[in-house]
Amino acid sequence: LSEAERAQSREALQHILDRVYQPLAVRELLILQGGPKQDAANCYLQIARCRVSLAWLRRLCGQLLSERLMRPNGLQAVVRGIMEGTGGELGGTDAEAAAVDWRKCDAVAKILASCPQQCLSLEDYYKHVCPQILDLLHIQDKLTARQFQRVATTTLLTMVKEHPQLAEKHLLQPLLTPLLRCSDAAEIAEEDLSAGTVLVTEAELSSCVEDVFKVYVVGNDSSSLLLRSLESVLGVVFSLYSFAKQNVSYLRSPCQEVLLWFLEKSERETSLRVLEGCVGLAGSVHRLHPQCRFRVGSEGGAAVAVEEPISDEDEALYQKVSLEQCHVESLVELLSHCQQSGLAGDFFIHCLKALTNVAAEDEAVASCDAMAGHSLLELEQHSAEQRRKLLVLQLVAALCESVSDTVFTNIAQVEEFVAVTLQRACISLSRGHGTAVEAQTLSMAMGLVAAMLSGAMQLKSSDFAVLKRLLPLLEEVSCTHPDPVIQELASDLRITICTHGAFSTEVVDTAAESVLGKKLGPGRTEACTAPCQSPGAGGAQPQHGHDCSQPSAPRESEEQTVHGEPSAVGPAQRDPEALQIQEKILQVFLENVQHEDSFVYLSAIQGAALLSSEYPEQILPILLARYGCPVQGTEDSTAAVTRMKLGEVLMRVTRALGDMVIKHREPLIHAFLRGARNPDSTLRASSLSNLGELCQRLGFQLGSVVHEVSSCLTAIAKTDPEPEVRRAAVHVVVLLLRGLSKKATEVLQDVLRDLYRLLKHVVAAEPDGAAVLHAQLALEELDTAMRSVLFPPQVLEKKIVVLP
Repeated sequence: LSEAERAQSREALQHILDRVYQPLAVRELLILQGGPKQDAANCYLQIARCRVSLAWLRRLCGQLLSERLMRPNGLQAVVRGIMEGTGGELGGTDAEAAAVDWRKCDAVAKILASCPQQCLSLEDYYKHVCPQILDLLHIQDKLTARQFQRVATTTLLTMVKEHPQLAEKHLLQPLLTPLLRCSDAAEIAEEDLSAGTVLVTEAELSSCVEDVFKVYVVGNDSSSLLLRSLESVLGVVFSLYSFAKQNVSYLRSPCQEVLLWFLEKSERETSLRVLEGCVGLAGSVHRLHPQCRFRVGSEGGAAVAVEEPISDEDEALYQKVSLEQCHVESLVELLSHCQQSGLAGDFFIHCLKALTNVAAEDEAVASCDAMAGHSLLELEQHSAEQRRKLLVLQLVAALCESVSDTVFTNIAQVEEFVAVTLQRACISLSRGHGTAVEAQTLSMAMGLVAAMLSGAMQLKSSDFAVLKRLLPLLEEVSCTHPDPVIQELASDLRITICTHGAFSTEVVDTAAESVLGKKLGPGRTEACTAPCQSPGAGGAQPQHGHDCSQPSAPRESEEQTVHGEPSAVGPAQRDPEALQIQEKILQVFLENVQHEDSFVYLSAIQGAALLSSEYPEQILPILLARYGCPVQGTEDSTAAVTRMKLGEVLMRVTRALGDMVIKHREPLIHAFLRGARNPDSTLRASSLSNLGELCQRLGFQLGSVVHEVSSCLTAIAKTDPEPEVRRAAVHVVVLLLRGLSKKATEVLQDVLRDLYRLLKHVVAAEPDGAAVLHAQLALEELDTAMRSVLFPPQVLEKKIVVLP
């Protein structure tokens, strides 16, 4: 064909293609260009059958395809044309097959990522195509969304690999724009900082978070550019996650997945630095703009708006402290999902090191007199440093309380934790002072090492090589610590580590038993116990002033397991002086039970329960008398709270006594029955709850007091004015019938009719729905028990009778 004919053919073809469904036009152009054989228009078939060379036609089709790609919404038409051309219509069974076939989508993405020859420049191509690629992420049709999102994600990741600078400019930054706009690194105009201005709408923020989840988490490409770009907005994502955690929002899950993905894919140092920045310990992470706050959206999302400044300083401080507390709680919950990877343990150790640095600083700097005469800038820096110290303490406390005992996943983490604890103890000892908390932490850390050395873990030679890093610190503690028990334990641990566990003492085994909460057994103790005079490897000698053959008195923390339950320790481990003044110690516990601080009264409850479980004959009557008659001169509300705390002590005693509690059955039941008649409704409900648990602990062997229990429950369930008290009474009946099961007709035969009438009355006349539900459950239990008695199952059995 001549040039004029070719131009005429181009115009004709262009005219036809502009007037048809564009995906169909793309498909036909692919056919003419040499694609798969499909039915095409008759005019195209006539041209294809010509014997002349059609290379010019293939070039023309390529040019026309490129033109359609550069048009508005042209990329979507190209994708539809290619995917439809692979067989069938989008949305049918072939569409689902194409969504599963990643290779097909990847091939389309590779075509889209390549710049056509007809384009003026590569940047011009990116400028026109990249917004359309991001639009593919927002396809709402469920049948085709998977295909388009797969193509868009793969195309984006391919462009990031091939041309990272252009991809960051035209893809990643527009993708993250809503999050960048409200970051503290953003330059916000003065007119946009007026109170109430919405910087990011709910729709924008929701779409951005979903797109980030699709590209980063689903795409799962951990290239340095993607990680660096996500890190720039990670502080805002964490703030949004914390906000969504405190409110009902569907954004919580995608934000959590994005954060966990970044923490998993990044290097450990980067992850620790980001975690620090999220809670404000470091300034390496850009957080939410200080003048912006999240607002609850009408569609379940969130929006970002400029906050109205708070004039009241106290209120502003309260809001700031509350926000920091919320961030700490959110970080701890996030770390609870990172325990298997070891990140939670590493961050915990990282915080402990920061706590050690806090302890190592000069205390004189913290005094107000030392800061007198300093400039305003220095005072501000000092205030920021004090805030950081408090935040470190808050983080360590939250991690200790919330992260489980599986936080450490390898020996190296345990060694580093113990090393940090020993270093902090050595710093305190060098200053000549130390607190009880530090002593307990030190005992716990060395007990953890003792447990590992005593068989809690199978240690290899490489593990002992790691543990040997503790030898200098253990030697320093054994030489400088004022407590001889800790001195001896540190020295013996050093010997055991040096001998790779071949040499162990009774002190080490005792510490291991304290942590593990169980005896190691006579075989382990006899095989691993050696006299203290035997020298350890390296010439280490015990640094203590008494013979180790004498039983040593462990500290309070060594009598508890890591889970807070009392360990099974023998009498030889108790302090004889404390045993001689047990009544005075009990009085101290009872006085501190009334304390307002939860740390104080909970410790007092635990101490009183431990003392009473060891000496129930002497201590339990005192507790029962105090439970029945509160301290004179106290208010009614205070007395009720104190009696509820004493009730908790009594319940802990019953759990500790086990089967022996039946000996104290009647005084305990009578005490709780008297509490059920107290004027305070909360105490009445608490007493009934204790009564129900006591019945379970007794194995429902109520004996002669069954009539008193039945009468009390009946009277309360029918006449008590408070619904929670009536509910508690009915619940005790449920526990009785459920626990006795088939034996209910035997044990409760004298009161079964009264209980049945009570339950029918509750179902018919009780206004409280929960109490009615409990009564219905009790009736079902009673019905099952009666059916099993009246209609026993028929058993077919053969009998052989020998006739005389």
